[in-house]
Amino acid sequence: MTIDTTNMCSHLQKKLFLQGGEYYPIWKAIQEDKEITAVVRSRQLHIYRNGKKVLILAGKAQPKIVREDKLNELIR
Repeated sequence: MTIDTTNMCSHLQKKLFLQGGEYYPIWKAIQEDKEITAVVRSRQLHIYRNGKKVLILAGKAQPKIVREDKLNELIR
């Protein structure tokens, strides 16, 4: 999966894409799971499983859990 990072917060980019970053395990899970899609909105990453929003990741703010999902366990 590729994500347009043009409008993504730079803090979020570091946390998500750099190995050892806080959200890096989530990024790896997104890459491996075909049921997951992600979209950048308002500088945040909105993550969906089967079309239903499960998680919102932001650069400086705390992640927002929308639905229970196994991805939530990967948040440190």
